[in-house]
Amino acid sequence: MNWNITFMYDSLFTYITDRSTTPLKESEFELIKAALIPKKIRKKQYFLQSGDICKYMAFIVKGAMRQYSVDDNGNEHCIRFFLETWWAGDRESYNMLVPSSYNIDAWEETDVLAITKSDHERLNCVPAWLEMKAKLEINDSIASQKRLNTFISLTAVQRYYELQKQYPEFVRRFPQHQIASYLGITKESLSRIRKQMVQNRSSI
Repeated sequence: MNWNITFMYDSLFTYITDRSTTPLKESEFELIKAALIPKKIRKKQYFLQSGDICKYMAFIVKGAMRQYSVDDNGNEHCIRFFLETWWAGDRESYNMLVPSSYNIDAWEETDVLAITKSDHERLNCVPAWLEMKAKLEINDSIASQKRLNTFISLTAVQRYYELQKQYPEFVRRFPQHQIASYLGITKESLSRIRKQMVQNRSSI
């Protein structure tokens, strides 16, 4: 993977300006660059381990990550997937400075820009950053609400269809057993659902 620092910051600046009505000033570009740390995360390397405090939020420039818990029987329960231009981290642990209940690791070789809580707060003097952060929090709240609703009101088949419609990249880039965990079903159930979908398409 090419280590292009300029491209990494440009990706973040584009992300911010797309979500703000206030243009970034030259001095603000420099403040943001000074606050965010370029990091490489190898495939299957931890970004956060359960029991640790989440010290960074990470803007993903390239790659894919997942957030999951592990129960007493060693079973993984996938909570979230993260892709390019998403922010990865445990918000509760990051903001409240409490140990995390989750692991976050890279499923692909991943390039991120990481920021500590104190540096995050120092950037509140940048209007475009504040506007971006407010929209991010709103979108995260809406997404969490929708995800909860799918578990309450939809069947396993409907949950998979909804995932395919909303996040087709998840299905393409993460393995079947992780998709099943994210949907709250067994991989055998997901395999049956996928097989039935293929049969339905072939019968049309």
